[in-house]
Amino acid sequence: MMKLIDELRRGWQGTSQPSASFRVGFAALCLVLATAARSGLALIRPDVYFTPYLPAVFFATAVGGLRVGIGTALAGTILGLTLNFGPSTADFARLALAVIFLIVCGLTIWGIEHYRLIALGQRQITKRLIEEEEYRKLIVDELQHRLKNKLSTIHAVLHQVFHDKPQVWASIDQRIRALSATDDLVARVDGSGCDIKDLLLSELGPYGHVRFTLNGNALFLPAKLAVSLALMFHELATNAAKYGAFSSPNGLLQVSWSASDDRLNISWDETEGPAVDTIGAPGFGTRLLKSALRAFDGKTEITFLKTGIHCTMQCRIPKT
Repeated sequence: MMKLIDELRRGWQGTSQPSASFRVGFAALCLVLATAARSGLALIRPDVYFTPYLPAVFFATAVGGLRVGIGTALAGTILGLTLNFGPSTADFARLALAVIFLIVCGLTIWGIEHYRLIALGQRQITKRLIEEEEYRKLIVDELQHRLKNKLSTIHAVLHQVFHDKPQVWASIDQRIRALSATDDLVARVDGSGCDIKDLLLSELGPYGHVRFTLNGNALFLPAKLAVSLALMFHELATNAAKYGAFSSPNGLLQVSWSASDDRLNISWDETEGPAVDTIGAPGFGTRLLKSALRAFDGKTEITFLKTGIHCTMQCRIPKT
């Protein structure tokens, strides 16, 4: 019994074709039920010859496929013409109804087969996308593993080179740790998300907690938004270490955020950093900052003040 139910399910869903015996048997059952329904209707309307067979054609085609559907339609036509449940006999009017019945059955069979082909194509696309996603995840995991090993190797080599220059090593150590922390964070939040404060602490922590201030309430970021902001915060922090507040002994950073409805507003303010004399052509980092939030109906504005960089970020918070 379970095998028959499984074949019926596979045929109805179109995942695979049932056995020939099951398809023929199912079509025959549909014809029997349709004929029984016709005999019952004959008590009220003895001139209903073909209508009860339309559901039989529909279900036989949906489960058994094109050939079974055509066979069921022809069998229904013959039964409608030859089988009588009253005093009426075959005449020209019944032949005309048979032609109409065959036309309707043809349209029904074509529609079902068209839908099955579309559904099959969608299932194939879905299967391919799932396989590509699994392959992408495998490659990303492998690249993250290799990147982590390379950063560890670079960290160890530089430590050996600058072991007698503690000030130089302290500066390099902070940047490598920040880079490693961002890579780990991006891998961790991709799929789960995190709180915005944890995101900022992970990125800014290696530069020293006395160098920055965070203002804002606890706010959970969905995975995709968290990854985008992690990349943006890393770019801003890297620029601060190279040219901004973190490159100056007295430089400070303040990051503030607030959420209203589904909109997030973030303000990045650097003070006491080196004065910005000239602004070069936009590079990859600037393009990243400008475009990373477009997927969330957001925008980024960067202003170079005498006191340091002022950056505002606005975007929509996706629903989890």
